[in-house]
Amino acid sequence: MCQKMRRLMAALICAAALGLTGCSTLAQKDETGVVIARRAQVRSSTAVVAADLVEVSRGDVLDILDSDTAENGERWLRVRVHDEEKTEGWIEARNVMPQKMLDSSRELAEEDKETPAQAAGQLRASTNLRLSPDRSNNDNILMKLDSGTRFEIVGWKRVPKPKASDTTESDDAPRSGSVQQNTSRGRKEPNESKEPEESNELWYKVRLSPANSPAPAGWIFGKQVELAVPSDIIFYRTGREFVAWQRLDDEADAGADQPKDKDAAKEGKPGSWVILEKSSSGEPRKLDEPAFDRIYVLGYDKSNQEHYTAYRSPDLKGLLPLRVEGSGDDKSFVAKIEDENGEVREARFKVYKDARGLLRVNVPSDILKGKRRR
Repeated sequence: MCQKMRRLMAALICAAALGLTGCSTLAQKDETGVVIARRAQVRSSTAVVAADLVEVSRGDVLDILDSDTAENGERWLRVRVHDEEKTEGWIEARNVMPQKMLDSSRELAEEDKETPAQAAGQLRASTNLRLSPDRSNNDNILMKLDSGTRFEIVGWKRVPKPKASDTTESDDAPRSGSVQQNTSRGRKEPNESKEPEESNELWYKVRLSPANSPAPAGWIFGKQVELAVPSDIIFYRTGREFVAWQRLDDEADAGADQPKDKDAAKEGKPGSWVILEKSSSGEPRKLDEPAFDRIYVLGYDKSNQEHYTAYRSPDLKGLLPLRVEGSGDDKSFVAKIEDENGEVREARFKVYKDARGLLRVNVPSDILKGKRRR
């Protein structure tokens, strides 16, 4: 009987020990992770009074040896640092991205390695970078990006808006103090009409520099994104949204050696652009709506130092991505256009300069109708 009691007590002690280890089964031995915080401390234990052993920085690789959950619910990882001493200690799990998540982000980036940046953007407030355009759960979160983080946009997608009860993590609530207070801009008056209720939401597929994220690609909730339209063209918006833009002249090379985290809205010199626009009807957006509905080509006259309209297409249905091909005076841009039968094809627009040195566009015959010239 005493032997049975001893066995029972041993089992209870073992169960209690497993309970204390919390999430230890979530981390496998010899798994690796990458530090996503700008700086973080590896500590001697998970206790509040634990000593700092070594500081690690964003991009550092750690060996994950075990995991635990502290009394306050914070998850911790026991790690081995790749320093000379092979320091082992504890780090908060939110500061580390598992290698398998990083690999998934790299696969996402590989899908678009040949896709040129369609636009540039920056975050209005701190938000999540995700592996998929879905905020109904937390399993696809790669990391939290800081407010003001800049990135390249390679595509976008509309998805059904999750029900409030399905949303476990909010990607659209700015942190306290991250937005200006007491400003009249954007404030609705009592008699101002409400915006139409949207049944879907916009997500951007983005590409990030190593300075901003160890994960090279992911998805960001559209409400958190502010498009960083270059100052060269921002004043030419005429009631339509700019969806994508690319330079058509060799002046683009003037900023090629600028750091990736430089202000995305600033360009070295003014130049010629192809811009994809979308009308702002005020109606709720549809899941299958086109990415853009007009092509706008903006030329630049160096002698007079002014821009001019080289081409503005009739209304159409277009999809991303936009590509600019060629070099020097032999350039063209390619856009995906949907015809009346719903078939999508690539349309090539040849750009050239006339006798006066002004930029002109050779338009495909089926789009030529309704073309407007300067």
